[in-house]
Amino acid sequence: MLLKAEQDNVQRARNRFIFSLQIALSKMKSIVMMGVAGCGKSSAGLALANALGLPLIEGDAYHPQSNIDKIRQGVPLTDEDRTGWLDALGGELARHSDGAVLTCSALRRSYRDRLREASMGLRFVFLDISHEQALERVTARAGEHMFPPVLVASQFATLESPIDEAGVLHINATLPVDQITQLACAWLRSETQQEEL
Repeated sequence: MLLKAEQDNVQRARNRFIFSLQIALSKMKSIVMMGVAGCGKSSAGLALANALGLPLIEGDAYHPQSNIDKIRQGVPLTDEDRTGWLDALGGELARHSDGAVLTCSALRRSYRDRLREASMGLRFVFLDISHEQALERVTARAGEHMFPPVLVASQFATLESPIDEAGVLHINATLPVDQITQLACAWLRSETQQEEL
């Protein structure tokens, strides 16, 4: 009998948590899972989207063929190369007015600001990883992903850390995906509570 009461309490707590996340999302709408290649954006983004009940926008799927060709050849993308891609991602964020989780490197402040213009209240989860760890991960998936190890250094050269920007959560990318998801969900809830004060 006690076990049933404990299960009911756990279920009520879970429902309250989900409800508070839904309130948070109604104000924030969308989240970008960002970082350099190899930080785990796709895995963490999918897990967060599932936890929040939001659609996932996989940023790599919106690169034009010319960008994909350059990446596969080991040629770093320029700001000009990324312009149309960022516009497409901004359009997807705007189209998902009820919110979405976007995976996007969002390496420069100007890229993040461009996405912010498309989606009011946009938040970023920055998956931080060392050059060595990113290179190890990208090398391990070579042949399965369009991004070659030779481009990892260019990602770090382009990266402008978002740590001091508002609406950004900084997470160690080497944490387990479920822990990243829990931290992101808790942060989203606290962000909403702060806005209500």
